[in-house]
Amino acid sequence: MKKVILLATATLFLLGSGAKAQKTNEFSVKQAVDYGLKNAVQVKNALLDVLIQEQSNRDIASVAFPEIKATSAITDYLNIPTTLLPGEIIGQPAGTFTPVKFGTKYTANGGVSLKQLLFDGQVYVGLQARKTSIDARQKAAEITQENIKANIYKIYYQLVVGKTQIDLLDANITRLQKLDHDTREIYKNGFAEKVDVDKLTVQIANLQTEKLKALNSITNGYTGLKVLMGMPVKDSLVLTDTLSDTQVKENILESIDYKYNDRKEYQALELSSKLNEYNIKRHRLSQIPTLNFDANYSKQAQRSEFDFFKKGGAWYTTSYIGLNLSVPIFKGFSTRAKIAQSKLELQQTQNQLEGLKISIDKDVEIAKNNFITATATMDYQKQNMALAELVYNQTKKKYEIGTGSATEINTAQVDLKTAQTNYISALYDAIIARIDLLKAVGKL
Repeated sequence: MKKVILLATATLFLLGSGAKAQKTNEFSVKQAVDYGLKNAVQVKNALLDVLIQEQSNRDIASVAFPEIKATSAITDYLNIPTTLLPGEIIGQPAGTFTPVKFGTKYTANGGVSLKQLLFDGQVYVGLQARKTSIDARQKAAEITQENIKANIYKIYYQLVVGKTQIDLLDANITRLQKLDHDTREIYKNGFAEKVDVDKLTVQIANLQTEKLKALNSITNGYTGLKVLMGMPVKDSLVLTDTLSDTQVKENILESIDYKYNDRKEYQALELSSKLNEYNIKRHRLSQIPTLNFDANYSKQAQRSEFDFFKKGGAWYTTSYIGLNLSVPIFKGFSTRAKIAQSKLELQQTQNQLEGLKISIDKDVEIAKNNFITATATMDYQKQNMALAELVYNQTKKKYEIGTGSATEINTAQVDLKTAQTNYISALYDAIIARIDLLKAVGKL
């Protein structure tokens, strides 16, 4: 018993020292969700995916803008290139060649070129698909946010139920300590056996141990919730919400009706189907000609000495504009295969949409049945707990006036403890069933 008390004191000291953490946050469940949606690592990365897609879209759009490039070069011919002239040009025998060097030791050139895409079917489709690709990334981020939200709800209420469990354990410990005191008095007067006192001592020690385990589980739960929310573990977290059976049932009937499009997974799959349609269109338009506009302006100089920057030196100008038309004729049936592949991928997405409808119907039906069962069990266990407490109090009165036995009161205590445990479990199962039902109908 002394060891249990020392261990309890140490645990309370550790819990108390946590109050000196760097920052204290008092959160309702809504505040916890809001914090998690801003700070959870998974959510941050999902939102970064949206920003990454925006930059990818800018890269695609850049193809439609002019490409302007400036170039310059200076060349020093250490050995001027040699050209062979036929011998007969300078009166030599036919079949002979005379080596001649043309050009100057130094050349320089500089210019500006412009290239503008006028039409490319694939680029046109890519520009059309930009918004849909952003929407798809955004929807994926919303799915991540919804999963984080559901998990925060579950862990938050698990910890709230854990506090209720601690309260019930404290009440049981107080009740047994009072009974232990009364039994010792009865034992001193010779109306009880030593074994009755020892049994109560064992029961109190067991409850103290159970409380320590529950406190440790709650402490670990707080750590897990902080990690899920993206909160520093060294910060202190205080949960301000409570939980009752009335809250579990509140406004739930209004959420039973649902549409497939309420589920974010369904919305994401619809966007994926739309992107597949764009992909088919892109491959089809790759079969039509592309048109580009080109323009160039440059100057060139040749010198025997390196005096390009002296005044009066000649620079020769070259400029041109042009249209380049590229007409695809045959690619070895590659485009046809890509179109067929994209059509099959679109069919897969449509099949997934049909399968998701069936899955959503299943999720809602199971969640609804689980909720009905969980709330009924919760109500039953609450009534059972109240009845067990009434039986215990009546049995205790009989024991105190000498008409009841120690066995009866021990049995009543065990039954009360069992009823309390069952109620705690039923309360948690009911709130989880509520969260699952709201998520199944897309209204979490």
